[in-house]
Amino acid sequence: MLELNDAEVAAQTLGRQLIEFRATTEREIDTAFASLVQHGAAALFVTGDAYFTSRRDQIVALEAHHRIATSCANPFYVAAGALMSYGANRLDTDRQFGVYVGRVLKGEKPADLPVMQPTKFELVINLKTAKTLGLTVPNSMQLLADEVIE
Repeated sequence: MLELNDAEVAAQTLGRQLIEFRATTEREIDTAFASLVQHGAAALFVTGDAYFTSRRDQIVALEAHHRIATSCANPFYVAAGALMSYGANRLDTDRQFGVYVGRVLKGEKPADLPVMQPTKFELVINLKTAKTLGLTVPNSMQLLADEVIE
C-alpha cells in the first residue's frame, strides 16, 4: 500500500517508529486504539479505506477519548471531529471518474484508457479538535489549509 510505504519513510526520516494496525471490525478498531495507548502513541493516520470511512464516528470518538491526534486521507473525518486530513480532492476525483465512465459508455475499452492520478489535494484542519487535544496549529499551516474548522 503506497500510503503505508510513504508513512514508513516519513517516520524513519523523523526518527519515529511506525506501528501498523489493521482492523476489519468495530472491536478490532477498539483494540487498535487500546494498543496505541499502550505503545504511548500520540498520533494516528487512518488510510482512505472505505470501511474506516464508514466507521469514522467511532474513530473520532476514540481519538477524543484517548487524546490521540488523528490525521486522515478523507475530509469527512475532520467534519466529524478528527484533527486533520490531507488527500485527493473528492470532487475532482469524482469528476475524473465520471469522465472515464462516459468514455467507456461511448465505446472505449477500459484497458486503453490512461492511468490517472489525482492532481488536486486538500488540507482540512479542525481547530476545535486541536484545542481539545491541547495542540496549537501554527498560523502558517492554517494559511496553507483549504479549509479550517473553528
